[in-house]
Amino acid sequence: MSEQVTFCNDLFNRERFETREVIIGKTAIGGKNPIRIQSMTTTDTLDTMGSVEESIRMIDAGCELVRLTAPSKKEAENLRAIKNELVRRGYDTPLVADIHFTPNAAEIAAKLIEKVRVNPGNYADKKKFEEIDYTEASYQAELKRIEEKFTPLVLLCKEHGTAMRIGTNHGSLSDRILSRFGDTPEGMVQSAMEFIDICRKNDYHDLVISMKASNTLVMVQAYRLLVKTMKEQGMNYPLHLGVTEAGDGEDGRIKSAVGIGALLEDGLGDTIRVSLTEDPEFEIPVARKLVQKFQSKPDYKLNYSSKIKLDYFQHNKRLTNPLLNIGGSNTSIVFSDLSKKENIVSTNFFGFGYTYSRQLDKWNISDQAADFVYLGDRSIDFEIPGTLRLIQNYNTWKKYRRPDAYPLCTLEEYRQNKPVGLIFLLLDLDVEINVSELPKEQTVYIIETKKHQKTQIIRKFQHELAESKNQVPIILKLSYELEELEMLQLYASSDAGIHFIDGFADGLWITAPQSLIDLNSLSFGILQATRTRISKTEYISCPSCGRTLFDLQETTAKIRERTSHLKGIKIGIMGCIVNGPGEMADADYGYVGTGPGKINLYKEKTVVKKNVSEKEAVDALIQLIREHGDWIEPNK
Repeated sequence: MSEQVTFCNDLFNRERFETREVIIGKTAIGGKNPIRIQSMTTTDTLDTMGSVEESIRMIDAGCELVRLTAPSKKEAENLRAIKNELVRRGYDTPLVADIHFTPNAAEIAAKLIEKVRVNPGNYADKKKFEEIDYTEASYQAELKRIEEKFTPLVLLCKEHGTAMRIGTNHGSLSDRILSRFGDTPEGMVQSAMEFIDICRKNDYHDLVISMKASNTLVMVQAYRLLVKTMKEQGMNYPLHLGVTEAGDGEDGRIKSAVGIGALLEDGLGDTIRVSLTEDPEFEIPVARKLVQKFQSKPDYKLNYSSKIKLDYFQHNKRLTNPLLNIGGSNTSIVFSDLSKKENIVSTNFFGFGYTYSRQLDKWNISDQAADFVYLGDRSIDFEIPGTLRLIQNYNTWKKYRRPDAYPLCTLEEYRQNKPVGLIFLLLDLDVEINVSELPKEQTVYIIETKKHQKTQIIRKFQHELAESKNQVPIILKLSYELEELEMLQLYASSDAGIHFIDGFADGLWITAPQSLIDLNSLSFGILQATRTRISKTEYISCPSCGRTLFDLQETTAKIRERTSHLKGIKIGIMGCIVNGPGEMADADYGYVGTGPGKINLYKEKTVVKKNVSEKEAVDALIQLIREHGDWIEPNK
């Protein structure tokens, strides 16, 4: 094990970071307990029966903790009625009160239910999006004021045996934290540690900690830094994992699996929520499938120690020598695979982003067009788009020698034939490889492993390349036999996401039983979620909750329908002022509920149109995008 490991037990063998056990009602989190699954109601917490019915649907789906919003004293007080009705119906699943701006609501909830969640950026701290130059004296004075505000809740939780989640969110860091640390993972960790220190000062330890963000790179780096900080200070509080505002459909599943999966891959995480802009009971099966990936025992034990120190606390793209459009400063590339097709025709290319018009004799290329297509031992006799390149098995390539085709060689084929020119070298990481003997010139490595647990094997190879100062570009090849598309989305996103977050891979090649369209969409989705290749509009859309002031699912669908062609634009769709504008911190435009039937529109963090009628708000959003020069007309 490397001496540098500070955020996980072992970089090269997955071991769960053992946290202290926290009891929440009948449910224990952390320690040796299984990873717990939770979600949040979308109903108004004052609607007792509606909240009860939705909670039951969630629990029946497998939800182990039910969170409800408590924005004011009234909602907090009504948690008693909800709890009593659930118990009357035979349900004793722990309830969690979600608190943001109202300390007295948290203090009420702490006496009634099993857990409260507080956000340090909102609870007793200030968030006015103001730039304030704090002196050391004024900074410490604010900390003292926060301690005075927060301590009563700590003492109540301690008295009543109530657990607490200290949930830092990237988008709602206080002005004070931003003034000193900026909009960074360091600021997120500092925000949480201040509140943890107050709890520890009062000998209260029933804590669960979270570091959520909609940007998966920030989220993963923040959790890693949190664990490093806790270890240095002798702490091991349980971790709740989640990607905020992940969105809906395929995008939401991929983004959640990229962020949550990257941490689970290193044994971090005791409870998770997959936040989708869908009914909460639909989040649970997705979370269960993701957790299932990490329930099997490791299928290997690596005996490896690295002499190289790599930085896992910020995104550093591995330096590589560019070849064609691979590596160097190029964006990550996508492979498609036609090697199983008996007879390859131009219409097959539609599955990975290319459409041929016979009438015009030209190719139309989409924003999600694959860069390479693998033909195996097949060949084609028609012209292809100039942006696309072909890969063939070595013997087939040698026979046809098309100028737009390149050979894929095994290591044995390379040693026997020593081909001249650019080659793609397929490396089986399950076989011992002497990295120092690999070719470095005019070569791209395509790496694969058949192991279920892939991360540490790939990471070992990453360190071996670094030790030998090898800068050959890397294509990550992942093969699955999974029949269910959702399961494939979750597994592939987890397996691939961590390596793009860590800046290792230069491209992605996924093979599975699913259609070319599904595999291509998944590949581009993973690259989008890791911010390594932006190929479509990104929607930072919160899951609905009791604070939501409009139908999030319907509104998200309307906005997506009108704006999905705006490649690279990030649009935040937030149900209330708690989530917006803070939680859409890096969105270009924001659509935020501010009252019944009323919407505020934002350009980045600045509100530019207030109290727009919901009926007119989508049109007003489009006009706002036009006014700032980001609108383009969709292709008809």
